[in-house]
Amino acid sequence: MIVNGIRHFFERNGFDVSSRLADRLGMRAVNVRLFFIYISFVTVGLSFGLYLIIAFLLRLKDMIYTKRTSVFDL
Repeated sequence: MIVNGIRHFFERNGFDVSSRLADRLGMRAVNVRLFFIYISFVTVGLSFGLYLIIAFLLRLKDMIYTKRTSVFDL
């Protein structure tokens, strides 16, 4: 189905915000995803903006804290 294809695309190419946040909180990633879905219905999309901000900050953190092999990798 097309819905499953879209879901698999986002699961493969997503920012892993839900899974990383779930690991940090000691929860399952499914519960964190459901929280974002439910809160987006209540706040009319405000949580989607929060999700994108968290994704941006996690990507920025990954770029800053990557292990560099030498001084010349800067």
